[in-house]
Amino acid sequence: MRDFDSLAIRGITKPRVGVVGEIFVKYHPLGNNNIVQILEDSGVEIIVPGIMNYLLYNAYDSDFKYKKLAWSKQKLLADKTVMGLLEYYRKDMKKALRSSRRFQAPPELTEMAAAAGEILSLGNQAGEGWFLTGEMLEQIKSGVNNIVCVQPFACLANQITGKGMIKELKRRYPKANIIPVDYDAGASEVNQINRIKLMLAVAFENA
Repeated sequence: MRDFDSLAIRGITKPRVGVVGEIFVKYHPLGNNNIVQILEDSGVEIIVPGIMNYLLYNAYDSDFKYKKLAWSKQKLLADKTVMGLLEYYRKDMKKALRSSRRFQAPPELTEMAAAAGEILSLGNQAGEGWFLTGEMLEQIKSGVNNIVCVQPFACLANQITGKGMIKELKRRYPKANIIPVDYDAGASEVNQINRIKLMLAVAFENA
């Protein structure tokens, strides 16, 4: 980390754009028509959250299920054990990132859950569930107001916790510049790019 912090860089400030959404479409260029490349070629800095918190989210959901849905205590304890192990293996990484001048440590899942819980129920656990709303909130609170929320066409879970939350997020955070983009084999790539360009126009205007 010290080596990365000591690298010479050009002092160029670019608008930052976060990419959140359905797990496959968010990470795989075949699923999102190379959105990261498109955004980078447009002159912005890309912020794509890591995958570890998504894995933790799946285990963390047991707490709600145990309290509200009669989830077994054995399953709850098993998931808490998984969370503890995952956090143990990345604790050194988080410590190094917190000491960095240029990089940020991943957010704490409990804090994401608390923030998302102010807007929707943590019982929204289908697909990315409340975690998607939490990711958008985390981006905004860390200064990334420009967000692309990606999902497969007709993904019901994301329609609720992704698209469905945008209006409330914009009400709470007027500077938020969020667009949903649907991806499907029959979707028009031109329409996708046009929506992204409209978001970028606002991002550069507000930079």
